[in-house]
Amino acid sequence: MKKSDFLKEYHKKRDFDRTSEPFGVSKNSSKSKQAIFVIQKHDASNLHYDFRLEVDGVLKSWAVPKGPSTVPSEKHLAVQTEDHPVDYADFEGTIREDEYGGGTVMIWDAGTYQNMNDKDGKKLSMSEAIKNGHVLFRLDGKKIKGGYALIHAGKGKNKNWLLIKKNDEQADARRNPVSSEKKLVLSGRTLNQIAKDAKHENKQD
Repeated sequence: MKKSDFLKEYHKKRDFDRTSEPFGVSKNSSKSKQAIFVIQKHDASNLHYDFRLEVDGVLKSWAVPKGPSTVPSEKHLAVQTEDHPVDYADFEGTIREDEYGGGTVMIWDAGTYQNMNDKDGKKLSMSEAIKNGHVLFRLDGKKIKGGYALIHAGKGKNKNWLLIKKNDEQADARRNPVSSEKKLVLSGRTLNQIAKDAKHENKQD
């Protein structure tokens, strides 16, 4: 697939005269910096967490209804969605209810990650690992750290994956960050505060 086609589905689903989401373009991944990840809490028709990894100049994306866990025995459903532009990692605010993905979005966690994929002693790229349906990576975020796996739970074009915490020093069965850590990592706002601020800004416009 050409880089220009990566965001085709993302653009097709949105009217950028009506949504505040970034239009974005595919970018060449910089070799001088670590790839980023972001987890956005999305209060849409169903509350969920959008888990995104920077791969090949876009954000590969999965909707995780229960959010990330720090317990290795828990396997959380992660439904793969369309690629998003890297600019989306900075997006928070409200999306009109009559637009695709309507609701309030907050940056719940963000940071960098390391590719941990190899096969027969050879390093695999993230795109190769995603294609193979078994992706290993190490997150370094504000709330979520340590090794994780994304495992394709079906065959062919099935969009269901599983997000699983690796059993390492960051695993913690006593911790539930989804229920206990609700504030935005950057400004400290909650979903309700973001929604209220957006209404105030719209009234001023």
